[in-house]
Amino acid sequence: MVELKTDTSIDAMHAAGQVVGRALTAVRRAARVGVSLLELDEVAREVLREAGATSPFLGYRPSFAATPFPAVICASVNDAIVHGIPTGYRLRDGDLLSVDCGAELDGWVGDSATSFVVGRPRPADLRLVETAERALAAGIAAAVVGNRIGDIAHAVGQVCRGAGYGIPAGFGGHGIGRRMHEAPDVPNEGRPGRGLPLRAGMALAIEPMLIASGKDGYYEAEDGWTLRTTDTSRAAHTEHTVAITPQGPRVLTARETV
Repeated sequence: MVELKTDTSIDAMHAAGQVVGRALTAVRRAARVGVSLLELDEVAREVLREAGATSPFLGYRPSFAATPFPAVICASVNDAIVHGIPTGYRLRDGDLLSVDCGAELDGWVGDSATSFVVGRPRPADLRLVETAERALAAGIAAAVVGNRIGDIAHAVGQVCRGAGYGIPAGFGGHGIGRRMHEAPDVPNEGRPGRGLPLRAGMALAIEPMLIASGKDGYYEAEDGWTLRTTDTSRAAHTEHTVAITPQGPRVLTARETV
């Protein structure tokens, strides 16, 4: 069942989303060559502590996971698509890093992700990240009353496929609210005009995932969480929590430009 949020609930989700935005901004500012992924996780933890928020990631254990997730961010480097566990790995010049973060505040959840290059970027990585952002923007623009889930999926997929990138099947966005993952699923590829109608009060996490080679293959790493590209090509991941309102889509996890 899809819960329709009131204006008051959406405002509360926005408060949680702003904590996520601050955490991602702080992590990006701290992400430099030589900094470890564990250090970046601690940066995000401090933002959550200061806000009085908790992490929906920490201790999360869905049915596919052998162990609970041990951190407050997912930190996915280079060929890691999503769900990377922060480790002692120290960032190197030119690494492509995707960071996913969530926050729970006063019973409501925000979820967002961003990808960027540490140090000197490769032009190909910049194109990949820019396309991920365009796909996210297209998905958000389609999140309007009267459209359907398929319209969001189609908008995201058209940008990704049109640029020649792969899309990992079976992974995409989701409903969000009192829990991090709620109905409905929001695929990153689909047919317009199909799927659940979009109504005011729905809250969705829209999250494109792109594979640079144009192939869709991925596998689960030995840690039981990280998804990596089968051909070792690089990947990017972006995400915002968005509320559907009569006035149009409202991004609840907006963050500062770094």
